[in-house]
Amino acid sequence: MKKLFPFLILLVFQAQAQQNVWHLVADDINPDNYFGITVANGMIGLVSSPEPMKVKDVVLNGAYDNYLRGRVSNILKGFNFMNMNLDVDGRRIGRKDISHYKQDLDMRQAQLSTSFDVGDKVSVKQTLMALRHLPYSALSMVEITAKKDVTITPMAVIEAPEMLQDVRNYFSEIDRPHVLIPLLTSVGKSPSGKYTVAASTSFIFEEPHGAEPDLIHEDWDYNMHLAKFYKKLKAGETYRFAVVGTLISSAHTVDAHNEAERLTIYAALERTERLLKRHREAWDNLWSSDITIEGDPEATRDVHSAMYHLYSFGREGTALSLSPMGLSGLGYNGHVFWDTELWMYPPMLLLHPEIARSFLEFRYQLLDQAKQNAFSHGYKGAMYPWESTTTGQEETPVWALTGPFQHHITGCVGWAAWQYFLVTRDTTWLRDRGWPMLKEIADFWASRVERNGKGHFDINNVIGANEWQENIDNNAFTNGMAITVLNYATEAAKTLGLSPDPDWLYVANNIPILQFPDGTTRENATYKGEIIKQADANLLSFPLKIRTSPAQVKQDLDYYQPRMSPEGPAMGNAILTVLAARDGDAERAHDLWVKSYKPNEVPPFGVLSETAGGTNPYFATGAGGFLQATIMGFGGLDIGPEGVQQLSTKLPKKWKSLTISGIGPEKKTFTVKQ
Repeated sequence: MKKLFPFLILLVFQAQAQQNVWHLVADDINPDNYFGITVANGMIGLVSSPEPMKVKDVVLNGAYDNYLRGRVSNILKGFNFMNMNLDVDGRRIGRKDISHYKQDLDMRQAQLSTSFDVGDKVSVKQTLMALRHLPYSALSMVEITAKKDVTITPMAVIEAPEMLQDVRNYFSEIDRPHVLIPLLTSVGKSPSGKYTVAASTSFIFEEPHGAEPDLIHEDWDYNMHLAKFYKKLKAGETYRFAVVGTLISSAHTVDAHNEAERLTIYAALERTERLLKRHREAWDNLWSSDITIEGDPEATRDVHSAMYHLYSFGREGTALSLSPMGLSGLGYNGHVFWDTELWMYPPMLLLHPEIARSFLEFRYQLLDQAKQNAFSHGYKGAMYPWESTTTGQEETPVWALTGPFQHHITGCVGWAAWQYFLVTRDTTWLRDRGWPMLKEIADFWASRVERNGKGHFDINNVIGANEWQENIDNNAFTNGMAITVLNYATEAAKTLGLSPDPDWLYVANNIPILQFPDGTTRENATYKGEIIKQADANLLSFPLKIRTSPAQVKQDLDYYQPRMSPEGPAMGNAILTVLAARDGDAERAHDLWVKSYKPNEVPPFGVLSETAGGTNPYFATGAGGFLQATIMGFGGLDIGPEGVQQLSTKLPKKWKSLTISGIGPEKKTFTVKQ
């Protein structure tokens, strides 16, 4: 038995470590220093609150309207339809009334559990999720255990954010022989009146029909109403119920009011167990693509957190893309930038190409608007806006020069399109979707260059990846991306048996990449070594593969790493991680890898802010860069003409192995070992 005891301890430790890689736990919660975690399903995002049984924000994807923020549209905040109140013996509970408050995000099952005690009276556990299989629906399960005889009064609440107008509240009960379906519904208009937004919720009770508690509807004001019930509990008794709800708008369906109620009725009659089963099956499918770091459970958990958020914010079978903050709030107005194509898209393309396809479909659907944008600026082809919504027009605030000048976004869209073909070899998609975009993007760059002689087809007056230098000439990344997509468009035409425009390669071969006298890549024509916001010239080595010789890659890495500002976003260090890892310097790469995300974590869940010490999470762009550093850096995965290949890399000393599973359409597994 003495010999067995240490073995048992080891087994327990291993089991705890395995569980910890899937859980983000907050058990020391300071409401004044709290940044919520998001449960989302690609369409709705519910952001947690430090207050018991509350949701801080609800974000609805695919619907934008103007709410007087920068004179441009903003992703919609929806009704807060998953809020709850709880009275215990007639007293409303709040933070000051509870103890042992703990929140636990189970990333494996995409559910947030909150638990607390109300004095010596009751213990409460609430589990919240955005149902993965029902894009507009969410589920909250509540379990209340009495410590002594008490009366509880749970309340399902719908609250309207300030920007919704002309809010109307409704309550009804649909009585059937086998079930009573209560419906708490709110309907309102988006700020300009462009859309109707509707939310509806219903209780799911475990009691048989006829034994459910009587419901009371209270209509407090236009911005809030609730349904509640009273329940007496004996000491030791546990009572369980659930609330299921739907949020949708006329951006998604013609009749939002009726559809919200229909979808809620559907979910309510599915009942809790069936909802859970299908939700978990959907997430099991997502986690069939996984990353595990043996020897470093904390690192595995952090990687899972980044994956969880990208999985949560994206969705298969849509024409919706990702904003820098995903569905975690209104950061950057919910607009779509290069953040998708260059940062979040590549890991998603490898892990779940079916979701990555949705991001490309967003761009394809807006191709005509991009052609109009090019026409308005005096160019041919398609010029994608720097900030985009579902309208396809430029949505950058007028005061920001990035809108008219950050042209590399157009190259990023074309680059992403060809990467999709390389991974999937889907020639039908290439013909119907990829080629129409690549052709117009190539025509744009051929018209965008200024033809000043052989080797001097200059691209002047732009803003590059390093946005701190505006209106510069011959920016390294912009020029490199133009060269790349002109070549890709040529390859796409040949793949489809078409004749490419010979001018594309002629232009590509004459666009300059500037250098300093010692051969170091020069960021732009006037760059003199200033501190930079993020990687720019280094992007020519990865992902563009224009600067590929090991000596050149290392020279650029050594030059630009000390010039990276600590106030810049995390993505720069992610790119440097890839370059260092592929150079074989695993320890340098690991230091950069940690810098690419760890300083950006904020309490209590470690969600990522845009910059170190920042307060605007969740920064999904940073998660995308961090995952690229992991997959393409230490994992060595590379996308090329032969599809997904693995380059030789080394792991940091702390890691025993790195396993990346479920890659590409074939769901391949790649491993790196010490």
